[in-house]
Amino acid sequence: MTSLAPVPATVHPGLPRERGGWWHDFVCPTHGTELSHAGIPGPVPPASGVRCPHGCTVDTELVRGAWLVLSHQAWARRARVLAHRAARTGDQASRAEAVALLVGYADVYAEVAGGGEHERAQDWMLRGRLFHQALTDAVWAVSIGHAVWSLAEADPGRAGDLAPALGMLDATAEAARAARGRLVADGRFTSNYTAWLNAAGRVCSRAAALVRGSQDAPRVADDEWLAGEHGQLAHALAASTPGGWEWEASTYYHGFVVRAYLLSLRGTDPADLPAEARDRLVAMIDVLASLATDGGVLPSVHDGPYVRPALALEWTELAALADGFVADAGLDAVAAHARTEAAAGDGDDEAADGLEDELRAMAPGWFGGPPLAVARPPRPAVSVDEEVGIAVLRGPGIHAVLDHGPHGAGHGHHDKLALALFGRRTPWQPDPGQVPYGHPAWRARYASAAAHPVVRVDDADPAEATGRVLARDERSLTVEVRGDATSWYDGARAVRHVLLGDGYLLDVAHARADRPRRLTLGLRPDVPLGVRTDGDVVRTAWRGTEALDGVHAARAAGPDGAVPVRAVVVPGPGPADDPQRERAHVDWAAEGATSATWVSVYQADAQARGGGSDVTHVELAAAEVRVHRADGAVDVHPLPDALAGGPTDGPAGSGTTA
Repeated sequence: MTSLAPVPATVHPGLPRERGGWWHDFVCPTHGTELSHAGIPGPVPPASGVRCPHGCTVDTELVRGAWLVLSHQAWARRARVLAHRAARTGDQASRAEAVALLVGYADVYAEVAGGGEHERAQDWMLRGRLFHQALTDAVWAVSIGHAVWSLAEADPGRAGDLAPALGMLDATAEAARAARGRLVADGRFTSNYTAWLNAAGRVCSRAAALVRGSQDAPRVADDEWLAGEHGQLAHALAASTPGGWEWEASTYYHGFVVRAYLLSLRGTDPADLPAEARDRLVAMIDVLASLATDGGVLPSVHDGPYVRPALALEWTELAALADGFVADAGLDAVAAHARTEAAAGDGDDEAADGLEDELRAMAPGWFGGPPLAVARPPRPAVSVDEEVGIAVLRGPGIHAVLDHGPHGAGHGHHDKLALALFGRRTPWQPDPGQVPYGHPAWRARYASAAAHPVVRVDDADPAEATGRVLARDERSLTVEVRGDATSWYDGARAVRHVLLGDGYLLDVAHARADRPRRLTLGLRPDVPLGVRTDGDVVRTAWRGTEALDGVHAARAAGPDGAVPVRAVVVPGPGPADDPQRERAHVDWAAEGATSATWVSVYQADAQARGGGSDVTHVELAAAEVRVHRADGAVDVHPLPDALAGGPTDGPAGSGTTA
């Protein structure tokens, strides 16, 4: 039995000795941007305040609390990296600093969190002890627990050095169980919090057992945190669709829970998991691989940062874990793109700390068995999860995401029927993401319909709504949303039909209303956008690392006949990483209309699309779209029944003005 003789607690000189707040308050109140991470990790927030990218200095109690969250999390991450490295290489300097951090945190935790739940947390929060939120406690505790786990497992004879951490590990596991119980009692078992509370419970319990000298882990079936009634495997099945999407359909929160699952499965053989849970975890990894562009860009569907170096590190960690769980996880491009983003951080030393390398080099590996070998069919050109309403269309040089499902609860946006457009690495028309939640005005803006490339009615935000698939085949998808007194826009309906043509993507959006209203389709780029009228069409030029060209036409009608449809360019905020970055927005609107139809043909440059003739013109007839090409060919696309029979017969380009 390993000796548990106490080691004097020596607080690491860099550790904060205050409780943390809520990281979402780490935002400039003037500009809506996340504040600078310079000086993190450290013991205390800068005395003069924290700077924002636009030159402000912010020093409030909320910002100080948020800074402390980020510093605590960064120190816990450092302890974990050092512990993994010491366990792998035997490096004594890494071990000594890791032990000092962990023993120091045991002292800090007893001093500042021993009094129970955080008294300054907001009323709506599931209260934590070291932080405002129990979720934040759990994320921090997973890093701390894995650090202890690595050191105690690699060198059982010196596990007694970690005995001072036992009280902290036991307390965090107990707190995780209590917080999970409150979620279950409130009918919120499927919350993303549960995944991290289970991870904290399992990791800290296992770490404490190793310090106490127990080298034998319980079987998966006997581990309450994994296979219990409210454990990880039950949560994965309850909180995701059979197709693998986390129920909120948020890219960020999807990756967030998958990472928690894989972190909690350390030491287990993937093949020993129950088949249904094992297959679901593989499907959840596959969702990310399918959503990402070939260049590794992950569209930020619903709530989540648009670009954030700290998040990029989470993607590299997840990619490493996924590769250990399933062979050919398909996230190599995501990891490579994330490394580039992480390296762009502003003084955050985590970007070069080597966590991903340690995970990939661990012996015998993160899991207790080899990666699962899974036979996967070829990726289809059009893939749809109808339960969450996310479709991915992979065309020639164009990667499109069509969002049409449920709102997504508290992490949802008013993005019904939004069409995001990407190249391999270029965000031509992305989902704009979300600012830190502590800025209510910008948070509301980025959740609004005006921030997304959607149909709007009277420039108002709609009610929450759920769309549905009307038709789909190997090359196209047609989706619809209907409004009533409690859903979307009362008395209105919209349909969007997206088709992968020969060297282009065809997008047709149609809206109807029960009375004359302003019907608008928005274009929301994150690249320089040129817009010009050319006869009866509008042409757009989307520039970036890769180029995209659009040819557009529209028509509309009201009670007295045809109504002009005007494409108006207006300055607007760029995506949520910096609301002050101005972009050219297009509002393509019909005033006093009862119906409107907009048709767009998007074409990547010839090299990206593999050659083929350029599109020169597009016509919208009553029941079909005609795409004219430079070589004289005309592609005719019949419209689905939901779109056919528009307000006027004949070509519709004449109704378009700019």
